[in-house]
Amino acid sequence: MQKIKVLPDALASQVAAGEVVERPASVVKELVENSIDAGARRIDILVRQGGTALLKIVDDGSGMGREDAVLCLERHATSKLRTKEGLAAITTMGFRGEALPSIASVSRFTLTTREPGALSGTTVIVDGGRLVTVEDSGEAPGTHIEVRNLFYNVPARRKFLRSENTEFSHIEQQVRIHALAHPEIAFSLTRDERLLFHLPGGGGLRERIAGLAGMEVAEKLLEVPRTSLRGLTVTGFIGEAGTHRSSRAMMFTFLNRRPVESPVFNYALRGAYAEALPRGNWPVVFLFLEIDPHEVDVNVHPAKREVRFRDGLGVQSALMEILSAVIRRGRNLPAAEAAPVEGFTPAAPARALPPEPAVVPPVVQWRPAPRQPVLLPDEPAASPVPRDVEPPVTPVPELAVPAAEKEVPPAPIAAPDKTAAPLPFRILNPLGSRYWLMEGDEGLVILDHRAAWERILFEEARTCAAAGGVVSQQLLAPITVTFSPREYDFLRPHLHRLRLMGVGAADFGGNTLLIDSLPPFYTGDGDVAGLISALISDLQNAGDRAPQRRLSDDTIAAAVARQAARLRPPENASGAARLTARLLACEMPYCCPEGRPTLIQISFQELARKFGRR
Repeated sequence: MQKIKVLPDALASQVAAGEVVERPASVVKELVENSIDAGARRIDILVRQGGTALLKIVDDGSGMGREDAVLCLERHATSKLRTKEGLAAITTMGFRGEALPSIASVSRFTLTTREPGALSGTTVIVDGGRLVTVEDSGEAPGTHIEVRNLFYNVPARRKFLRSENTEFSHIEQQVRIHALAHPEIAFSLTRDERLLFHLPGGGGLRERIAGLAGMEVAEKLLEVPRTSLRGLTVTGFIGEAGTHRSSRAMMFTFLNRRPVESPVFNYALRGAYAEALPRGNWPVVFLFLEIDPHEVDVNVHPAKREVRFRDGLGVQSALMEILSAVIRRGRNLPAAEAAPVEGFTPAAPARALPPEPAVVPPVVQWRPAPRQPVLLPDEPAASPVPRDVEPPVTPVPELAVPAAEKEVPPAPIAAPDKTAAPLPFRILNPLGSRYWLMEGDEGLVILDHRAAWERILFEEARTCAAAGGVVSQQLLAPITVTFSPREYDFLRPHLHRLRLMGVGAADFGGNTLLIDSLPPFYTGDGDVAGLISALISDLQNAGDRAPQRRLSDDTIAAAVARQAARLRPPENASGAARLTARLLACEMPYCCPEGRPTLIQISFQELARKFGRR
């Protein structure tokens, strides 16, 4: 009895769709890439119900004739690959011939297309992989694709989709990535009849970055001039020293205009920034790399997310040298010290990015609310930090911490409390800009003042939250902070916990939060929006590390404490004694909420061994 049989075409297409079409964002990715390959100068995307009800992509590209419109829905039918030699030098975004038939097999699919100069176009309707009709149409030149009821005939796949906001956030991310890769193309994204953004084409890369990421990001970028080294050509923008994020959300790398991720790029960036990039943080980069297509293999994964280099170490080395030179120049070092990288040659003008015009910020992420007078209470709110010790000064937001610590005037230190228990350490001297040296019974003790403040503020915030909430201080002018759909979807369930920690956050509609109060240690002349952004970044990272559980009060308290502890070390022995006393009064004084030590000890035995004594 024969056991092996050939799968029906419809079933084979659904199996292939499992690799190509993971979620609605995969459909948008494949269709936008087809529009780019067709030479489109404008791409409009419409999304309804997170992409499950409707995805519509309209472009003004080259379009197709009637025969091609029908043939493109056959598996492995493509105009982008002719011979096996061409597979070793891919220059287009797509080449497999699997996307359209895979999408059509799991949706109600309508393709309308017309070539420029043609008298009429063609409409092809497919229902779950079954061809329904082919007829003439009168649409404008280009291609118009509608994908309705995605996964309606594959319920097992549909039930694994996330919430509508989550699915749309993935779609938005895909559109943003391709909009960055092609600033010469106009993009628009509409969600449920609401236009989210419209980016005009023909501008420069910095203008497109300002439109998508905001002027605050665009202004802190260093330009990477078009430079070639050992077969690799690099251009784009990278963040200056001190501009970093705690996730890879602002790392965009494009290889031959294709958005890709590779450990080769990550290692090169780490090496280029070196000590200018704090451990656990990631740089802000918008990099375009060009390499001979024969030197890279993009045919690794059906979704084309990964690439392999023939000489990965060579690419890594060249990229690190180019970026290191840019970062050194960005530090304003003398020209003699910022030596040029040997082997730099001007690159060929092929596929160059458009020239940079004056930056026009069409979108700004942070926007102040209309100024309305907010009356302060008759009496100042009590601070959770006692005033008889060094009070916290205005913090520096994590997203804008420079390479060197910002100078902050020292706060006055109160006289020692005569009734306090004596310290187990004798205060010696400050060490550098962050540490204090002390002597204990067993040896030398070193205090990290920032880690100490994190532990103190964390335990105080946690205690106050358990007792009813941290006392907050009203802002004179509330601010509004707009987030991406993904960030907003993440934050919304945790607003009540933020309020317990003294951060007055309320839903303002349109992916926007209204911030009207902050804990006392946040107030002052600091960048409130930057503080909130850094706090949210910390919370997102905590959520990424524990995706199966909701954020706890301890997690939020740790993030609040981490953002508040931007203080200089005590200026004198009295201040160091006060800080140490408060630290030793904590439940777990010897580590910060993230597990880093607050105090370390070098015993007398260890010192004797270092000096060669028994």
